[in-house]
Amino acid sequence: MKHDEMIGKVQALARLRDRGSAERTTHAVLSTLSERLPSGLALHVAAQLPPDLATVVRQAVDGTADPGVGASGERFGLTVFAGRIADRAGTDEDTALRDAAAVLEVLDAALAPELTERMAGALPADIRELLPVERAIGND
Repeated sequence: MKHDEMIGKVQALARLRDRGSAERTTHAVLSTLSERLPSGLALHVAAQLPPDLATVVRQAVDGTADPGVGASGERFGLTVFAGRIADRAGTDEDTALRDAAAVLEVLDAALAPELTERMAGALPADIRELLPVERAIGND
């Protein structure tokens, strides 16, 4: 899936007012997700994304995306996940969770099915609930 298509789908699913908001939200979710996933898995995700979105993931993996926040493989739950996304996207935590679900749905469609299954398996149950229903149910 191409960058513009992904951002357009995020904008539509999350009902964001403009493409800039969709871009900011997508980057916030990808960065935070990449901090939570094991580095090897996050890099596999990056390999299947458009170049500019892959860069967001790679920066999160090596810890250069957000000084003071750990690199990938960090263990945290839904509260920290929502807080980091909200801070990065400039929104509240409820909106961050709604928007994260939209980004994860688009990501699910963009990645190879086996990779999304591995990603779902690496997430704790509370974050996994944001995934499209078939992924969340398949990994309980």
